[in-house]
Amino acid sequence: MKKVLIDCDPGIDDALALALAAGSRDALDLVGVTTVGGNVDLPLTTANALALREFLDLGDVPVTPGSAGALLRHTVRADHVHGASGLGAVVLPAPVREPSEGHAVDFIVDALRAAPGEITLVAVGPLTNLALAVRREPRIVEWARDLVIMGGSYTRGNHNPAAEFNMLADPEAAAIVFGAGWTVTMIGLDVTLTAVVNAAVLDRMRPLGRLAELLVTGAQSYMAVTAEGGPAIHDACAVAYTLDPSLFTCVPAVVDVETAGLYTRGMTVVDFDLAGREPNALVATSLDVPGFWDLVIGAYERLAARLR
Repeated sequence: MKKVLIDCDPGIDDALALALAAGSRDALDLVGVTTVGGNVDLPLTTANALALREFLDLGDVPVTPGSAGALLRHTVRADHVHGASGLGAVVLPAPVREPSEGHAVDFIVDALRAAPGEITLVAVGPLTNLALAVRREPRIVEWARDLVIMGGSYTRGNHNPAAEFNMLADPEAAAIVFGAGWTVTMIGLDVTLTAVVNAAVLDRMRPLGRLAELLVTGAQSYMAVTAEGGPAIHDACAVAYTLDPSLFTCVPAVVDVETAGLYTRGMTVVDFDLAGREPNALVATSLDVPGFWDLVIGAYERLAARLR
């Protein structure tokens, strides 16, 4: 069983990613959830993570809040996509339990120190917490089993023409993480935009009882679902990679993050032509979409049966 620590900013697609992890208990041991300001402000991302912990029956998995904003620059948010609460039209019961004491950065460092080589970090929000963890304890680069992020792109952005949201939200943090000395598995827009909830996928989610209230309502909060298209559930792709890397084609590359450009700030500059340089990333270039949805829906079905 693979141990994972999910750093997130819930967010509709974060919620669907956590549901995938919750439905994969036979393969994943979720050792913790840390939160960061991103899609909405930190108090909301943390409240959403706490509500999801209880709604998804994640038990005693600790939820630890982290960084409220970017390291250096102004705050970028995506509430115009995820709604004022961060979960669109989804309304979950208010959480009963409080977050864990302490800061996400300390939790990440302590968890990796306690289990070197065992924990895969899955980061699906801005990389502020991870950058601060690297600066506090550089040895986490050696202690982490793997680092999988949802973010970036080798073609174009979504928050603006150059930058994907998670990278634009804290480019300096992303630059620190990519330059820290580990291999970053980058699941970017080039792949995640193919993981689309169309009408056929939505029909597979509708029979899932109480869980469908989250999945169906959340997916439809993004944009209209049609036979041909609908919203992409970006963050679930990073969790899916930890479950089955064979669903993805990944190519070694050197990835740099633009921090100074007037129009390109937050851009991930991906060089597949290494020209003798050591790669710092594995960049996902394609996804087995039918296999992805079979994996995801299968996990959702197992979770729905447990929640009943």
